[in-house]
Amino acid sequence: QCRRLSEGDPEDIIRGVFPALFSLEKILSIGSKGETMETSLVGKYAIVGIGETEYSRGSGRSTRAMGAMAIRRAMDDAGLGSGDVDGMLSYHSGDSTPSTSIMYDLGLRPNFYMDCSGGGSSSEALIGLAMGAIEAGMCDTVAIFRSMNGYSNFRIGGTGARAASGISGIDLMKRPYGLISAVQQFAFNFTKHMATYGVKSEDLAHIKVAHSNHASNNPKAMMKQRVTVQDVMDSRWIIRPVAHLLDCCLETDNATCVIVTSAERAKNLKQTPAHIIGVQGRGTKPGGDFHFQHGSMGRVAGHYIGPRIFDMAGVKHEDIDVTGCYDAFTYTVMLQLEDYGWCKKGEAKDYVKSGVINLGGKVPNNTSGGHLCEAYTHGMNMVIENVRQLRGTVDDYCPNAANGGHTYDYSEGGCRQVKDAEISMNMGWGTPAVGSALIMRK
Repeated sequence: QCRRLSEGDPEDIIRGVFPALFSLEKILSIGSKGETMETSLVGKYAIVGIGETEYSRGSGRSTRAMGAMAIRRAMDDAGLGSGDVDGMLSYHSGDSTPSTSIMYDLGLRPNFYMDCSGGGSSSEALIGLAMGAIEAGMCDTVAIFRSMNGYSNFRIGGTGARAASGISGIDLMKRPYGLISAVQQFAFNFTKHMATYGVKSEDLAHIKVAHSNHASNNPKAMMKQRVTVQDVMDSRWIIRPVAHLLDCCLETDNATCVIVTSAERAKNLKQTPAHIIGVQGRGTKPGGDFHFQHGSMGRVAGHYIGPRIFDMAGVKHEDIDVTGCYDAFTYTVMLQLEDYGWCKKGEAKDYVKSGVINLGGKVPNNTSGGHLCEAYTHGMNMVIENVRQLRGTVDDYCPNAANGGHTYDYSEGGCRQVKDAEISMNMGWGTPAVGSALIMRK
């Protein structure tokens, strides 16, 4: 090859010696300003298996035992054996079990694994990383799991084992002033939004009402009872003026898993694949932890992620049939709906009251009940729900739901399958400054 350097076109020679460089260039080509993205990975990978434990407030089991169960159920769902899964990814907040323990329990021998620190923006991000690992040839099929005793041990709300742990880093600047839990730390962003656009607590309550309606048709949901706007308003204040108790997510013991592999391999597996046509992992606002200094406080990471994910997937908002929007609190939903472009800034209060996010509406959101009503899973249950929506096999109260038989009667104790769902979108939230997104098609 070196002797040919003086005989031919240099680019042709380098292309021959280092083909992977030009293959990667073809895979992802991004404009200098990031306006467009062309990728040969669109639809090349799919979620083929989903699994979850029961959602509870007292699992009585270790995160290791629950993680192994969720992965096993996802493998069974996909029709995969121990020899078929050769990649593992997980995320945690110091509250889980590493892949190296669970791989032993399940008889797996990964060619690739990684356990990441992270929260609510991790589900979609790790799906993208799984695609990259497979594309790079490091493995063929990846199980992504999250296991947490989020109520009985390491509570997301800041109590339990978390409260007894030492603090360091940026927490030294926050916890002494009462910024301990997520609802406290994120509240500044929405307080500013309320003051700017005249949003009232009653407006937020409509999000809880919609998600509770959906949960009432979900046998797995922890909070199945439908609530009214007045119920939300009558629940005690947690952070005034942005969150009553019923504006806040549940705390839950659970484990969840999704399995990613190539669309080609998915053709020979058990379930209808959910093809991944766009994924954006952990995109950020300028400034990171100090994002308050950059732009409006009411702006969240979705403002930057939204244009990229829609360009990548080649779809528009009107093409999406169902969404899963990270609902740690009702106000995180409202902020994301605006910044991902579902409505203009300041208009989400009317958007959520219009019925558009309800089952039977134009774009139903969090049809399982989400974090507010089904369970808190750090985002995984909303990805799992949208996979089921695309399969047409949502596990509601319809007698033949497992086989795709649905009544589309969304009254209490009935159906929650979106009719003819073809394309779904997930919007993940880590903090106001960090987010992820995922678009899938049937």
